[in-house]
Amino acid sequence: MSSAGGFVRRIINIRGMRQAITVSIGLVIICVVFSMINPLFFSNRNVANLLRQVAPILIIGIGQSFVMITGNIDLSIGSVAGMGCMMSATLMTKGVNQWAAVAVTLVCCLLIGLLNGQLVAKCGLPPFIATLGTMTIARGIAQIVNGNYNTDAIGDGAQMFRDFFYYGRIMGVFNTVWIAVAIWLVFNFILSSTKTGRHIYAAGSNIEAARMSGVNINATITKAYLISSFCACIVGLTASATSGMGTMDAGNMYEMYAVAASVIGGVSPLGGQGLLLGTVIGAAIWGVLQNGLQFAGAPVAIRNILIGIIVVISVLLDIVVRKGKWLKKKSARA
Repeated sequence: MSSAGGFVRRIINIRGMRQAITVSIGLVIICVVFSMINPLFFSNRNVANLLRQVAPILIIGIGQSFVMITGNIDLSIGSVAGMGCMMSATLMTKGVNQWAAVAVTLVCCLLIGLLNGQLVAKCGLPPFIATLGTMTIARGIAQIVNGNYNTDAIGDGAQMFRDFFYYGRIMGVFNTVWIAVAIWLVFNFILSSTKTGRHIYAAGSNIEAARMSGVNINATITKAYLISSFCACIVGLTASATSGMGTMDAGNMYEMYAVAASVIGGVSPLGGQGLLLGTVIGAAIWGVLQNGLQFAGAPVAIRNILIGIIVVISVLLDIVVRKGKWLKKKSARA
């Protein structure tokens, strides 16, 4: 019994685990409430659609989580997704092989991530200003690649692309969900079990102490932004596969969704704290609220207001908890 209790305590004491457990309880309560409002909430069809709806939010939330744990933010993430959608679709409608189009799009999106990392880490620009600028650049690229118009349909030649990113199923589950699971497994391993992950936490906890300990801050922050842009690109490719065309408004508000999934899941906007497990729960809460409120007949405006309120409360709670810990340490020293 004592060994089992010790194991449970070790799990609970993992940095960010308490927040993940708390929001998991909140997710269960929300699901129970919506299932009571509408019994069809847990129908097979709705659960399948809900999972497919949550998957892009989880993917883009993972990217934002990496950046936020370093103590920064990526406002360009939604525009990079839109750029990925428009660029991939434009290339395919121009006759470029579907997988070559994916590769070119991925490289271009990663260049935005590289630029973000260099502007923030090497040039010392505030992340809000740097990524606000690249947000506008990426959205501009999304608009001009096809002459400021949505693309034509990408056609039957891209059916493998559409099946891979959206319509295909494995064991009855949509490929979009499997892609999200694979990305979570890879990046959760990187964050929790590699030197890169330790450096990301260190940079967010105390950047000067991390630098003095030998952490390459420039490389660490740049890696976080590259991961963010990679995740945004995957979401953009998914949007292209979903609609079968490139739309210039793809990715709009996704920076908000990414922040919501991260912050609700316990990733601290102040840096140095958070688990990707929490991001899963945060993305699920976002999806369940959107889906459940839609079932309840709530207008889009009300749904957006509720999500915004939850994000603000989550950040306030993080600040209160951190301030309480700081005061406790200060009194202990005294």
